[in-house]
Amino acid sequence: MRHAGTQELETDRLFLRRLLPEDADMMYANWASDPQVTRFLRWEPHKNALETLGLLAAHILSWVAVCHALLTKRDPRSALGWTATSLLLPVLGPLLYVLFGISRAQSRAEKIMRQRAAQEPEYAHPACPAEPPEQVPENIVRMAHLGRNLTDQHLCGGNTLSPLRNGDEAYPAMLEAIAAARNHVFLATYIFNAGHTGTAFTEALAAAAARGVDVRVLVDGIGTLYSWRKPWKKLAARGIKVALFLPPKLFPPNLSINLRNHRKVLVCDDIGFTGGMNISDDNIQSGRKSCVQDVHFRCLGPIVNQLRRAFLLNWGFCTGEYTPLPPGSGQIKGESHCRIVMDGPGNDADMLNDLFCGAVNTARRSVRIMTPYFLPTHDLMASLRSAGQRGVDVRVVLPAKNNLPYVHWATFRLLPTLLNAGVRVWYQPPPFAHTKLLTVDGYYSQIGSANLDARSLRLNFELNMEVFDPAFHGLLAGHIDDAISRSREITLADLKRQSLPVKLRNAACWIFSPYL
Repeated sequence: MRHAGTQELETDRLFLRRLLPEDADMMYANWASDPQVTRFLRWEPHKNALETLGLLAAHILSWVAVCHALLTKRDPRSALGWTATSLLLPVLGPLLYVLFGISRAQSRAEKIMRQRAAQEPEYAHPACPAEPPEQVPENIVRMAHLGRNLTDQHLCGGNTLSPLRNGDEAYPAMLEAIAAARNHVFLATYIFNAGHTGTAFTEALAAAAARGVDVRVLVDGIGTLYSWRKPWKKLAARGIKVALFLPPKLFPPNLSINLRNHRKVLVCDDIGFTGGMNISDDNIQSGRKSCVQDVHFRCLGPIVNQLRRAFLLNWGFCTGEYTPLPPGSGQIKGESHCRIVMDGPGNDADMLNDLFCGAVNTARRSVRIMTPYFLPTHDLMASLRSAGQRGVDVRVVLPAKNNLPYVHWATFRLLPTLLNAGVRVWYQPPPFAHTKLLTVDGYYSQIGSANLDARSLRLNFELNMEVFDPAFHGLLAGHIDDAISRSREITLADLKRQSLPVKLRNAACWIFSPYL
């Protein structure tokens, strides 16, 4: 008995012969030899079952990706985009989501934070008395409450903060404090480069250790790649405690390059330093053509205890060893009320982003911002537009020359919506300005390591300081206004004059702003 498919082919051949008797045999031969026709006519139930299972598996993968995106994405637009991609592109959509949609940095950070939480000492969660500054405007009091609720960290009064411009002022003061230390020297930095500055710090730290001071140095694992020579290795060779923050390595595998410790802290007994400055010759202005502008801060008073605590928590995070908190004098040294803000991935709160938004939203008169990288979150963009539209004097100062040109280009894409809302933007002339400052309404200021971009606000471990003090606000506002006096204000007309290729380049960089 012939196969059913053969019978059908024979019937078709006879039908064609009746219609076109001369060409029927040739047409039949060509048609019957077509692989697609023969596969269609053959009865192969096992292959049909495999195809059905494959389609079912593809749909299951798509819906798994959809469910993961719906449960983990914070931005509804991102969740919607990945949902559509996963459903409209079976197999390929879920694969793209696995490669680019899942935040492995956040997941790894959550895992690390859960592991470290059980090891943290009691001083990781200090008591938080309610003591906002007295006799200040209501919106400033609200800012004090917001910071306390977000950080569980109290404001401490009686501090003095001194701005130190560039390495020319900051490094001598830091080295002097290291030389005078008798109890402990704790240094955390993102970059510790070789050069004259690196050598000076290496010798000062080694000398402190030689006289019995507890010296510890914490350097970021990726930050170590900025210099071929590693001055911090000389410290370890001379018996100084050195730790690296999540260094990349193959065995055991650790390639989470997005989890970076961007915090900068130096504590020498009762003197503290913080800000945005790394240890590098690039920060020296004198006699150098290529350099980086920045501002660091010397801190005196009870706030040094918070800096000391911040370093030891970082040290414990990297080494697993949480040592007791050394006592500090806590002496009153000034009038500033201050609070440390430690932010990073691995938790549900976006502390710094919420603080920035809160400061801008509560502003009544003025907001000044200076930052090297300006790619704000959607929330912060909305806050800045709202402030500009209600008449607040919002001024943003950015570097005209940026060490990351793609970030510089991406910023242009979002400027029109800010300028239309009344926000004013200036570009500061070279050298590249790495300074990060925020001032609000003549009273509130924020300094530290965080930039206004997704990497700082979502991925990096950052340390900022809130400062409630009109005198200190005046110092920072004066620094920003001085930069504005030397800068060029950008207008909507400037942006419209940009050529189409330039606009397309800016937009292309802006698309990838969450990853820059």
